Amino acid sequence: MNDLHAAAKTCLDAADPVEKLRLTHETWQALLAGELGPDAGSPPPAPIGAPGRPPRPRLVPARQVPQRGLGTPAGRAALVHAVAHIEFNAINLAWDAVYRFRGMPAGYYRDWASCAHDEARHFAMLAERLAELDHAYGDFDAHNGLWEMAEKTAHHDTARMALVPRVLEARGLDVTPGIIERLTTVGDTRTIAILEVILREEVAHVAAGTRWFHWCCARDGVEPRDTFIALLRQYMGPGLRGPFNHEARLRAGFDAGEMDRLLELANA
Repeated sequence: MNDLHAAAKTCLDAADPVEKLRLTHETWQALLAGELGPDAGSPPPAPIGAPGRPPRPRLVPARQVPQRGLGTPAGRAALVHAVAHIEFNAINLAWDAVYRFRGMPAGYYRDWASCAHDEARHFAMLAERLAELDHAYGDFDAHNGLWEMAEKTAHHDTARMALVPRVLEARGLDVTPGIIERLTTVGDTRTIAILEVILREEVAHVAAGTRWFHWCCARDGVEPRDTFIALLRQYMGPGLRGPFNHEARLRAGFDAGEMDRLLELANA
């Protein structure tokens, strides 16, 4: 059986989006076929650095990414580009979770390889929509917040599972319904259809984060809710924002007590 960790690193390092998508789909299919698996003899993971990505988009601080209205094709293209950038980062995040954290159950690796496969499909749909709007990935500036959190949590799987899928990626569950509502007012049914697919499937991705965060907490003998809040305070400080998509987060494995604590932190 070939080494899944090495295959994940190859996907992670691919800079060209078309190549990254091709490798991602091939790796997922090889895992399903039993041709790939985690190898205890695989070399330890290298220190985390920048993932493979094209020269563009230019990465700037989040506050410098311009906010554009959705009333024009250029504004809608900028929105689609922003979501595409999130999905491209999510491919890398999923493969880094496979590559970096060793000795996990087989289901952990299957979950994150499956997520990478889904995110690649999402990116392809968004890239096609960008082309319809006469743009391409890289045409607009973007920020690097998702990967920066990956770098901060590279040392510990519990922190990674808590803060990337359950905080940063879960933010998509919160904001996407409002974006869909705004796009409805301008009649952009094509983008809406794509975002509805992404929203539905991202619930399962956040749920995978919940599942493996709880597994890590059980392994380490710590209480999940208190650990989650402590990690939020340590890494996010006052940066947590609402409102929250309560129903979607419950389907993704949050419980009512966690949601109450999140509201308290966001309103502090």
